[in-house]
Amino acid sequence: MKNTGFHPAEILIPKDVPMEKWACVACDQFTSEKEYWDKLSAFVADEKSTLKLTLPEIYLNDRLKERILEINRNIKAYLTDGTFRELGKGYVLTVRSTPFVKKRIGIVACVDLEDYDYKKGLTPLVRATEGTIEERIPPRLKIRENAEIELPHIMILFDDEKREIAERLYERRGEFVKLYDFRLNMGGGHIEGYFIPESENLTEKFAALLDGDRLIAKYGKADEFAFAVGDGNHSLATAKAHWERIKPTLSTEERKTYPARFALAEFNNIYDEGIYFEPIFRFVKVADRDKFVKELKNSVKGHYRIAAGKIVESVDGDNALPSVITSIDKFIAEYIALNGGSVDYVHGEENVFKLVKTDDSAVAVMPDTLNKSDLFKFVSASGALPRKTFSMGEGVEKRYYLEAKRIKD
Repeated sequence: MKNTGFHPAEILIPKDVPMEKWACVACDQFTSEKEYWDKLSAFVADEKSTLKLTLPEIYLNDRLKERILEINRNIKAYLTDGTFRELGKGYVLTVRSTPFVKKRIGIVACVDLEDYDYKKGLTPLVRATEGTIEERIPPRLKIRENAEIELPHIMILFDDEKREIAERLYERRGEFVKLYDFRLNMGGGHIEGYFIPESENLTEKFAALLDGDRLIAKYGKADEFAFAVGDGNHSLATAKAHWERIKPTLSTEERKTYPARFALAEFNNIYDEGIYFEPIFRFVKVADRDKFVKELKNSVKGHYRIAAGKIVESVDGDNALPSVITSIDKFIAEYIALNGGSVDYVHGEENVFKLVKTDDSAVAVMPDTLNKSDLFKFVSASGALPRKTFSMGEGVEKRYYLEAKRIKD
C-alpha cells in the first residue's frame, strides 16, 4: 500500500466541561479586532477552555513570555486533573455548519511530518499551498517547544472528486459513537463529532487516490501529491520545525513513533460543498491614504479592489491572480519601508469595510479569489501560491480548537 502521510491518532477530548466555552476559534483570526477576544474571554470567564491553552495572535506583542508560561501551566493542570479523556487510536468525523454553509465534513487525524515540507522546489506528499514566512515560525515555536499537547486549527485538503471517503463516513455516522454535539460560541455555527475506530482503514482509501493513471488524468503527470495545506500553513510549518529539532536527540526506533513526529489536523475534501475559498484582504494603515492609493494603482495592474473610507473602486489589468498578489505585497512592503505604516490580513468584506470606514489612515486592498478546483493542479504545476492568497471561508468558519494530542512521551 502506498504511503500517503495520513495516520490515525491517539486523540484527547475534554470531559465534564461546557463545550460551548471549551472550543474557541483559530488563534490567527480577528487579529485587528480586540473586541472579539475581549468578548470571548468574558464569555469563558473561569471555565476550562482552549482559549487558555492557545495564544491569540493579537497578543503576540503583549506579555508574550508570561502568556506562554501560563499556557503551559494550564496544559499541565488539564492533563493531571482529569480534564481530558483518551479516545484510543482512530479518527474523529466532524460535521460543521456555519452562518454561511449548511454542512462541512472533516476527518481529524494525524499527518506524518516526515511526509510534509514547505520549502520551495520540493514535492512531498503533503505540501504547503502558500509561501511560508520563516520569521513567523519562532513565536509559535516558543509556545510549542515546552507544550505537552497540541490543539490544531490546521485544515488539510484532499482531492476526492468522487466523494468516496469523508462523505461515505458521513452517510454511516449513525454507526459510530457520538462524541459531542453543540453550538459554537461567537457565531461560529454548530459542530458534531463521531469517533471512527482505526479498523476503518482510511489510509487505504487515501492511498487509492495516488493511483498513477488517476494522477496523470488529473494533473498531467504521475505526481504523488496527496494533501494540500488549506489553513494553518504556518502552524504546520512550526510543528515541522519542532520535530526537526527533536529528531536528532532520538534513536532510529524512537523516531518511528515519537508523538511530535505526527501533527493533528482536520482533513477535508476540496469538493465538499462546505469548502469554499475567500480572498484575504490587505488592511493597510498609512499616514497619507490618498498617496498610498495613487501609487498603488500606478504600480500594480490586475483585477483587485481598493476600499478607503466609504469609497470602493476597482482596478483592472491582465495579470494573473498569483502575480497580482505578489505585486501588491511587494508594493505594500516597499511603501511601508519608505513611508511608515503597518499591514494586517483581514477575512470578510463586512469586517474590512467596517474597519476602513472608521479609520482615516486605513486602506483595504482586496484581491480576487482562487477557484478551489484549480488548487491541486496549480500547486502540482507551479508550487506554492503567494502567502495569504486565499482563505477557506470567513473568520468565524475557521476551525475551532477542540480535540488534542500529546506531542511528548
